Amino acid sequence: MFAAERRQLILEMVRANGAVSLRELARVVQTSEVTVRRDVRALEAEGLLDRRHGGAVLPGGFTRESGFPQKSHLATAEKTAIADLAANFVEEGEAIVVGAGTTTQELARRLARVPGLTVVTNSLLVAQALAHANRVEVVMTGGTLRGSNYALVGSGAEQSLQGLRVSRAFLSGSGLTAERGLSTSNMLSASVDRALVQAAAEVVVLADHTKLGTDTMFQTVPTDVITRLVTDEPPVHDDRAHTELQALADQGVQIAVAGATGSPGGDEVPARRQQRALPGPRRGQVPGGAPGLRSAAAVLGEQGAERERARVADLRRR
Repeated sequence: MFAAERRQLILEMVRANGAVSLRELARVVQTSEVTVRRDVRALEAEGLLDRRHGGAVLPGGFTRESGFPQKSHLATAEKTAIADLAANFVEEGEAIVVGAGTTTQELARRLARVPGLTVVTNSLLVAQALAHANRVEVVMTGGTLRGSNYALVGSGAEQSLQGLRVSRAFLSGSGLTAERGLSTSNMLSASVDRALVQAAAEVVVLADHTKLGTDTMFQTVPTDVITRLVTDEPPVHDDRAHTELQALADQGVQIAVAGATGSPGGDEVPARRQQRALPGPRRGQVPGGAPGLRSAAAVLGEQGAERERARVADLRRR
């Protein structure tokens, strides 16, 4: 394929999807990532697209949201690996919320095997993946159907989440940066995702490497509220994605990196300082939640009990 034909195909893919990884572009045009990177640079010089952290996006800084048909064919191996690893963080008998997205849909398919699970979701695709799971209870939010991603949004969805408390929220989005956290391109989707976050003691973000360093219009989860990021291993040459991962870890986010083969294990990117407790009511431990997240009242209660035991022992010695 000639360079002009390659570049035209690359441009058409980016225009159709909003953002495409170099890995995916190389697969479609059947050439190396080195060649694709050179083509992307040439197209960027003409102002036709922007390079962004291991991929290419529409020009203008903020990426637009792709429709479900386009998203479902992007980074499929990476999404499978992320879902395999994320499923390990779900325990039997838990109550969780799962947001909309193609990666969370993959996760839902694996959750069908977890007994006693309760899943609250605004995603028709997540609900469909769990519809025939005998030991999983699915609770749908209300709201208005947004056809582009088969999600329920609006005030009905948000109101149905009020007063809800679960152990974990699993969310995806359009972009993730250490500076701004998780973001998406749609205001209604962002608002519902924020309501899902408020219901959870822990927040787990599922995002493949092409979303690292990408910033979109509406913030959903600030970085200091993200407990854990489950992602795939960025390409070796993608220094900016690796830098973004370390920056997230430095801000207290636990990073779990899955292999593209979908292995059940994963590597942890070490944080340089201790994981921060989540703000507000999420600091308290929810039954079935992860150990280690305890409220200040619990810690103070333990300290008071220790002081009382010491006082009693001193009286007995007298």
